Amino acid sequence: MPPRLLDQVIGQDDAVEVAKKAATQKRHMILIGEPGTGKSMLARAMTDFLPKEQLQDILAYPNTEDPNEPKIRVVPGGKGKEIVAAQKLEAAQRKEQRTIFVVIAAVAIMAFVAYIVLITPDHNPMAILVGLAVIVILWFGVRLGSSRTENGTGVAKLLVTHSGDERPPFIDATGAHAGALLGDVKHDPFQSGGLETPPHERVEVGAIHKANGGVLFVDEINLLKIESQHSLLTALQERKFPIVGQSERSAGAMVKTEPVPCDFVLVAAGNIDSVQAMHPALRSRIRGYGYEVYVKTTMADTLDNRMKIVRFIAQEVLKDKKIPHFDMPAVLEVVREAQRRAGRSGQLTLRLRELGGLVRVAGDIASSEGARFVTNAHVVRAKRSSRSLEQQIADRYIERRAEYRMFSTEGAAVGIVNGLAAINAQSGMSEFSGIVLPIVAEVTPAQTRDGGVVVATGKLGEIAREAVQNVSALIKKYTGEDISKHDIHIQFVGTSEGVEGDSASVSIATAVISALEGVPVDQSVAMTGSLSVRGQVLPVGGVTAKVEAAADSGLKRVLIPEDNRADLVLESRYVGQIEIIPVRTLRDVLKYALVGQTAQKESLLERLAAMVHATSRTVEASPGAGLTVPAGRSAGS
Repeated sequence: MPPRLLDQVIGQDDAVEVAKKAATQKRHMILIGEPGTGKSMLARAMTDFLPKEQLQDILAYPNTEDPNEPKIRVVPGGKGKEIVAAQKLEAAQRKEQRTIFVVIAAVAIMAFVAYIVLITPDHNPMAILVGLAVIVILWFGVRLGSSRTENGTGVAKLLVTHSGDERPPFIDATGAHAGALLGDVKHDPFQSGGLETPPHERVEVGAIHKANGGVLFVDEINLLKIESQHSLLTALQERKFPIVGQSERSAGAMVKTEPVPCDFVLVAAGNIDSVQAMHPALRSRIRGYGYEVYVKTTMADTLDNRMKIVRFIAQEVLKDKKIPHFDMPAVLEVVREAQRRAGRSGQLTLRLRELGGLVRVAGDIASSEGARFVTNAHVVRAKRSSRSLEQQIADRYIERRAEYRMFSTEGAAVGIVNGLAAINAQSGMSEFSGIVLPIVAEVTPAQTRDGGVVVATGKLGEIAREAVQNVSALIKKYTGEDISKHDIHIQFVGTSEGVEGDSASVSIATAVISALEGVPVDQSVAMTGSLSVRGQVLPVGGVTAKVEAAADSGLKRVLIPEDNRADLVLESRYVGQIEIIPVRTLRDVLKYALVGQTAQKESLLERLAAMVHATSRTVEASPGAGLTVPAGRSAGS
């Protein structure tokens, strides 16, 4: 395992180079990418490459001219403790001197009072009470005077301290509220009468001040309030920022210190939507004086990169310190899982936090059995034990739908298609979770003279509704039917939580054409794919998970876009269990999905063959997430 943290970052070579440059030149950075791709690790590792500068201690002193504006003093790292210790010693000596003075004065007063009592003829005891009263008044006077003196020249408060050989600080301010980020002044319930706490002692530094000379990391930067982002911008520009009370109802609201040093390198992180919610001026400042980096989620599946995955496994074992090492078959199984989670052919996932979870679960299983090494069997069992919530929900879906026969896996039916869906593919998890989602179409005579309508039910999202409209246009063109004479009803069965995405297009078209032409659909066939208005089947995401869901549901064949053929990375238990048929056009889909060699089917295929131009094309954009919904929601086929 490399000794430097930055060298332990896997697969982010471009981002690593930028991070080195940014740290060396003290530039700010924005790291955008999916969770678990190494953003915080990159930020933490930048402290190793910051210029060698002496760290500073920061102290707050009382201000005799304006107590509500404490003075700030900066000294070399390690000196602050010495100064405060010396001041505390001096204050203790002064207090001891005052105590000795009060004791001597009290003894003298009592001796004088005793003398007076003894020499007076009547020995009046009132003199003793007067003497005690004088002693009490003297004590209060000395205490009040010492309190006022300490408020002017008392002990400084050490706000930030470092040792002489300490590394530059790394401060994670993710989720910090205004006080924790920018500093605050505590409330003082006793604000008068000599019982008040001096304002400088109530000052608390924020993360921006603790990060002085180091790195400040803020993940999910968009979650900071816009006021906090503006203050952060000011701190970046001025490299110092005063501490004020954050609560208007607090006694600290009247306190504002002199500017406190906060010369740090800001690393802001988040997802792509985080950029849209950032303060425009803050982003402009970072862009103008730093870098914006989009962190990769996959890397090429080469021998060198596979060895990086092997090194990652070793790093996780060493960091955990509680699990055994992996043998070669176990390592190969983890590498195969990295291929599978990439979701694209020739790629390995860089969502390594989740892959690390699989490594630790496999290690726990091996440890519980007392095994010396983690084996392939442990990893296979770990994949089952470490399934995401979405995958567990998908299993429940399959069980429930099989129990209630919500879809058929044999026979034929008109207007019914077994679609394939991905549950919660936008949840931030790297794995997709597949389910079978039946789609039913029914064609009836138009109810109005204005023409027929297309009615789709199932709580469809915007993209899904647009997909239905595109399919309607396609059907008008390729079937030759005047669908204005018909009402077309499309039902997504069992989607009470809603449907979103466009990979239902192939299934919708097949169901509607089957209903229009009266040609039955083979119920042992499932399908997925987007559809262009020219009838070409376009690639989608989550194909592996969808095919595995079809196999788990007992289906015999599955139709997938031809461009997704190389993206399939099935677990060994699915190999040979289901037939996978790549398709390029709607004609191909209907050829395999519709049953028999009837005249209606042959006529339909001939019309499609004459009208569909299955031209070769280059898909520049990588496959999207396909049809996706949040947890507990089903997504179209």
